[in-house]
Amino acid sequence: MKKRFAKKSFGQNFLTDENVIRKLISAIDPQNDELIIEIGPGRGALTSRIIESEAKLIAIEIERDVIHFLKEEFSTAQNFTLIEGDVLKIEFEKIINNISTSKAKLAANLPYYISTAILQKLIAERHFFSEMILMFQREVADRITAQPSTKDRGFLTVLVEAYFECERLFDVSPTSFQPVPKVWSSVVRLKPKLNPRKDWDEEIFRNLVSTAFMQRRKTLHNNLKNIEGDLESRIGEAGGIESIFNITNFQPDRRAESLSLDEWIRLAEPLMTKNSG
Repeated sequence: MKKRFAKKSFGQNFLTDENVIRKLISAIDPQNDELIIEIGPGRGALTSRIIESEAKLIAIEIERDVIHFLKEEFSTAQNFTLIEGDVLKIEFEKIINNISTSKAKLAANLPYYISTAILQKLIAERHFFSEMILMFQREVADRITAQPSTKDRGFLTVLVEAYFECERLFDVSPTSFQPVPKVWSSVVRLKPKLNPRKDWDEEIFRNLVSTAFMQRRKTLHNNLKNIEGDLESRIGEAGGIESIFNITNFQPDRRAESLSLDEWIRLAEPLMTKNSG
C-alpha cells in the first residue's frame, strides 16, 4: 500500500496499529453482501479488510490526495464505491437506497475537529443505519456516555441516550496512529432504538435540551424563561414554564446536567402536542 501523509487541515491521523484494526473489524463484523458505509477511510486500514469480507462498501472521503490513493488501491474491487465529498452534505438515504433495500452499518474514525457535527448529522439520519461503530477523541466519548450530575454531561449526551443504545467498546492509544496525536481515542457502538416514541416532536425535544444547556451555570428556569420561536409557542400553550415545572413536579432551580433521560422525557411531554394546555 502506497504511503500518503496526513493533512492537519483535515484532522487526519491514520490508524496503523494492527491489533486495533483487528478489534475494529471484529466490532464491525462485516458480512457477505451487507452494506457498510465508511467515513474517512484514509489509507484504507479498515477499507481493505471490509472489501475482503465481500460486504458492499461505500467510502466517503473529501481529501484529494487520499481520494487519488483510494482509486488506485481499490480500482479492481467490485464491491467498493468511493464518494468524493463532504460527509456533512451527503444524503445517506439516497446513497443507501441506490445500493440496498436494507439499512447500512456505519464505520468511522471521526476527525477530532468535526466529530460532534458529524454525530449530530448521524443522530438526525439514524433511521438509515442498523448500527454505527465510531471512533472519537476520548473526551468526546466521555461526554456522550456521561451520567447525570457529572461535568461531562451535556446536550449531545441526552440526544444520544434518547435515540441510541450506546456501548463503549475500548480505548485506543495515540501511538496507534500516524502521525501520533496528543489525545487518546475511544470506540463506541451506537444502535438506533427500534421503538421511537409516538407523536414525539424531535425538533422540539432537541431545542428544549439545547436551550436548557445554553448556560450551564444557570438553572433550568433561567435558561428556559427567555426562549423564542416554536419552543416558546409550545411552552406558552402548556401554560408557561412555571406551569410545566408544576405539572412535571420539577424543581426549577435544578441544572440541566442533573436530569436523567427519563426526566428529560417527562419535562418534554407537555410540549409534544400543540394546544396541550
